[in-house]
Amino acid sequence: MFTTDTLAGKRILVTGGGSGLGLAMATHFLKLGAAVAICGRDEEKLAAAKAAHPALHTERCDVKEYKEVSALFDTLATSFGLPNCLVNNAAGNFLCPSEELSPNAFRTVIDIVLQVSFNCTSNFGKRLIEQKLPGSVLNIVTTYTEVGSSFVLPSACAKAGVYAMTTSLAYEWATYGIRLNAVAPGPFPTKGAWDRLVPNKNLEETFKARVPMGRFGNPEELANLAAFLLSDMAPYITGECVTIDGGERLNAGQFNFVAQAMPREELKTFLKTFRKERPRA
Repeated sequence: MFTTDTLAGKRILVTGGGSGLGLAMATHFLKLGAAVAICGRDEEKLAAAKAAHPALHTERCDVKEYKEVSALFDTLATSFGLPNCLVNNAAGNFLCPSEELSPNAFRTVIDIVLQVSFNCTSNFGKRLIEQKLPGSVLNIVTTYTEVGSSFVLPSACAKAGVYAMTTSLAYEWATYGIRLNAVAPGPFPTKGAWDRLVPNKNLEETFKARVPMGRFGNPEELANLAAFLLSDMAPYITGECVTIDGGERLNAGQFNFVAQAMPREELKTFLKTFRKERPRA
């Protein structure tokens, strides 16, 4: 289905592209002929990604700050070329009983997920509209965007907002030739997210048992879907959210099963044993 020129002519910016699924998508796009830029705050991750994949264009940026994102797009316009595709992948999440959430913890995830997606989409869209250029945005949401999920309230709220932004702008910006779609991945193991959300083997096996296909997702499978939605093979698809989870969403509420795993006070103690530093973009 894909060839080395499937994404020829695409200049794709992937936020949070220094590791995990962001990097997997970015490197796959390179193989399909795209010019790819990644951004993030972690200079070490960006340097490592560049060393492993020299064709990547890397830029350090705190995407939570609108002014920094504006400067990023100005820089890209001259050093890389104005992106005509954007993948909003930067995210953060952690498990926590909702009654114990602090306002700061809630705000942190909202900022990393929803505010960042707005910052990047706004800057991207404005520039394309000003120059009368078409483009495409792909937002990475979750399988619990619509149904919610226990113990990940900030993420559920933030991703629901990103989905609403996807459908709202898909209609509003269609007149400019700008498409917006979303992908909702199920369990795709990556070190950063997996350490925070699935910290031990027992929980991992419980997760796998919830997937009708009996396995976790392969990053290349997500990258293939993302490439298709960004490519010229999907010019009439906009405002869509495609789930890729092996059927796991049919259980509804990805972390709801945790509520039944043990008595609540015991569960709270368990969650505290692996709660780590709050996620950063």
